[in-house]
Amino acid sequence: MTIRRTLRRTPGRIRGAAAVAALAGGISACSAPGGGPAGDGAADTVVIGVASEPDTLSPLLGYGKDGNSKIFDGLLTHDADLALRPALAQDLPQITDGGLTYTYRLRGGVEFSDGEKLTADDVVFTYRTVLDAGTNNTYRSELDAIKDVRAAGDDTVVFTLKYPYAPFAARTVLPIVPEHVAGKQDPNTGAFNTRPVGTGPYVLADWRKGEKLTFKANPRYWGPEPKVKSFTMAIVEDDDVRATRMRAGDLDGAILPPNLAATFAKDGGRRTYDATSYDFRTVTLPTANKVTGDRAIRRALDAAVDRRAMVDKILEGAGRPAYGPLPLDDPWFAKGIERPQDLAGAGKILDAAGWKPGSDGIRAKDGRKASFTLLYPSGDKVRQDHALAYASDAKKTGIDVEVESATWEVIEPRMKNDAVLAGFGSTGDPDFGLYTLLHSSLAGDGFNNMGRYDDPAVDAALDTGRRSQDPAARKTAYDGLQRALVENPGYTFLTHIDHLYVLADRWQGLTTQVEPHEHGFSSGPWWNIEDWQPKK
Repeated sequence: MTIRRTLRRTPGRIRGAAAVAALAGGISACSAPGGGPAGDGAADTVVIGVASEPDTLSPLLGYGKDGNSKIFDGLLTHDADLALRPALAQDLPQITDGGLTYTYRLRGGVEFSDGEKLTADDVVFTYRTVLDAGTNNTYRSELDAIKDVRAAGDDTVVFTLKYPYAPFAARTVLPIVPEHVAGKQDPNTGAFNTRPVGTGPYVLADWRKGEKLTFKANPRYWGPEPKVKSFTMAIVEDDDVRATRMRAGDLDGAILPPNLAATFAKDGGRRTYDATSYDFRTVTLPTANKVTGDRAIRRALDAAVDRRAMVDKILEGAGRPAYGPLPLDDPWFAKGIERPQDLAGAGKILDAAGWKPGSDGIRAKDGRKASFTLLYPSGDKVRQDHALAYASDAKKTGIDVEVESATWEVIEPRMKNDAVLAGFGSTGDPDFGLYTLLHSSLAGDGFNNMGRYDDPAVDAALDTGRRSQDPAARKTAYDGLQRALVENPGYTFLTHIDHLYVLADRWQGLTTQVEPHEHGFSSGPWWNIEDWQPKK
């Protein structure tokens, strides 16, 4: 049985963390916490197969920053429909001074998992540390609007903004860390990164890098006691191996690509969950590369790609064509930018720019062949298939794309010059995904603006969208941005994908949300695992 939720959407971003592939022989390492195979385990234990693990478990460096962390809580959180609701705060914020001041009152009686009381000082410490230039995170720009954050007593936190920032409340899902622990350590290298202390429903019990993370219920949790007493995230990078382990009963659930999820469709003991998402697949086109940096090449590739075929053949219909970073049904999507494959048009663009076909069919200009490398992460079958289809479409226009698989450790230092089959997408507000993807000030800042895109008109639209309180002005800015991306693409946007999960049918209360790119630990039917109930 397939359960499908159709929810309201909002904009996109970010990459999945690198993971080490779990060896097929390591089955026993991923068995249920109780000792037996997952399929035979007790109802209060869960083992999930995911493709990657976090680099850190510290919110100061980015873990859980968009919500749904099981170890931590933010001032606010999201419900199933992505509406904001209180978490560590008693209520939604009081907004005054024309949108420049946000005041939060903390929930009483909340303790960290080590028994220390949560206070407003912990909130202030968390935000000030994130905003400190010495803290090595790549999401500081997302909190650019904050001018100051201060405690007004033990239970009140006041944010003062530099400018009215319409979606600021949604930024306060950022998990709060304890000053009495993290404040004594270097935020970049301290033990807190792998031994976190939080207020969430679970605590980290064990982390075997590249293999699994195990979480147990937090006895000091301020909310209802979870029925699922422990769960394990088994790190299995390879899609086929993950499906095999699921089939063998070693896993209770897993995220799977469409073709592998379909193999469980007739399994009465398992259910498939389909989550729509902002998660898109795209090809970065580095400006430093003499071929991909040529605007005519980028425009020709945009015209040459057959997005609909990718959705139908690679995703088996579980997705939509991507004509930009925002999905077709997003209210911020710029109507009219949809475009079909146009091989003839691509050829005309290249001819006009002086890229002439050679005897081998590959175009060249000034002695340089229209050839470049496209990297994709090893073990990701969906990205591999996108990369091969992209190369096939490009070849029809005389552009040679050499597809190569590699680990993220190999890919990262090559991103400046080589194209990457990347994934991004954030829920919440257009600013959340578009600014970090496209603004020139973030060019080469880790996985932000990977292709080092630089367009003054796009920068101006991003700044207007971030600083304006007027919905109409923001809509105009983001419309203009999306149209500018058609004329001067820094990426070739391919597809928006649905996320498919298969789980043993032993619990009730499972739902999905509209999801960002980052999923596995924070998204999936286990986004609210603390609320699951065993089937009777």
